Formats: sequence, C-alpha cells, structure tokens
Amino acid sequence: MTTTPVKHFILASASPRRKRLLGKASYRFEVIPSNIDESMFALEGVSSIEHTKQLALAKALAVAQKYPSMLVLGADTVVDFEGQIVGKPQDAVDAERITRMLFSGPHEVVTAVALVRIDDAIEMVETETTTVYPRKLTAGQIADHIKNGDWQGKAGAYGIQEAGDEFVERIEGSFTNVMGLPMELVESLLGKFIAQ
Repeated sequence: MTTTPVKHFILASASPRRKRLLGKASYRFEVIPSNIDESMFALEGVSSIEHTKQLALAKALAVAQKYPSMLVLGADTVVDFEGQIVGKPQDAVDAERITRMLFSGPHEVVTAVALVRIDDAIEMVETETTTVYPRKLTAGQIADHIKNGDWQGKAGAYGIQEAGDEFVERIEGSFTNVMGLPMELVESLLGKFIAQ
C-alpha cells in the first residue's frame, strides 16, 4: 500500500454538518454523495459498530469506483440505545417515538469513517463511540422539537448542535462525533495521506 500524500480528497456525503466540520478544519475536499440505498443494509443481527462500518465503506467504495485515483472519505452515524440501532426517523411520528425512547436514558452515538483509494488498494474503516447522557424532556419540549423539524435527516432524531444544553446533560467522548463526524479520528486517518 502506498501512502503518496494528496492535497485534497472526496467526501462521499451530502451531510452539511460533515461538510462544515471538514471545512472548519481547513481541509480541501470535493463533495460527491454516494447515493447508495441505505435500506439495503440490514439492522437486525449486526452490532451498531458493524453496521456503520459496512455503510461507511459502501459509501466510500461507491464513489471511489468512479474516481479510482482519488482518496474518498465515507462516513455513517447511528445511535445505539441498549443494543438497538436507531437511524434517521421516517416521519414526525417516528421522530417522536425515537425522541421519547432516547431521552429516557443514556445512549451511544457510533460513527464509522472509511477511507478508500482504489488505485493504491487503500481501504480502511474505523469507528468512534460517544456516550450521551440526556436531560429529561417535558412533553412540551418534545412537541416543540417535533414541530420545528430539527429531527429531519438526523440519526436519533436530533442534532446536538441545534439542541445543545437543552437536550444533553453531558457526553463522554467526541463532541463532533455526535454531530456526525469524529474529527479526532478523521484527522488521525487523513494524516497518513494528506500533504501538509
């Protein structure tokens, strides 16, 4: 495996939060979403770590196959509540169900980060887990959360960057992981390949 440094890479994600985090860290990258069908990946019988690894790698590979000489970063985030994988809500009713469940006790946010460059046979994937200790939400807070739509497109039906202290008492682990991209892990992985 060669580790020829590159100046920029492809982010295989349409997530505005991931784009914002990478931009804030001054990385040079191009956004090309993978558009894979996530419903094709089973939630039953696999751990949250294994599930996110499979999806992050699939996303990176889908884009890397079209750009074999480019380094491609794929990521996937889920919430794990007592061993149950919680993804993005389907609709407002599902978002309310998820919110009531997750904010009844601690849960884990699991993100897998994959790097692929086909021409150099680079294929790696690692995960980060953060434990979130939520605040007890009132019925009114839950109703407001569902009404304002901040749950849309977010694993676990909330974004810590919007909810912040109102929803979360404390976290153990990477804060940016709860936002959808553990930057400490990303920097460690990209540091092997990105020219300074």
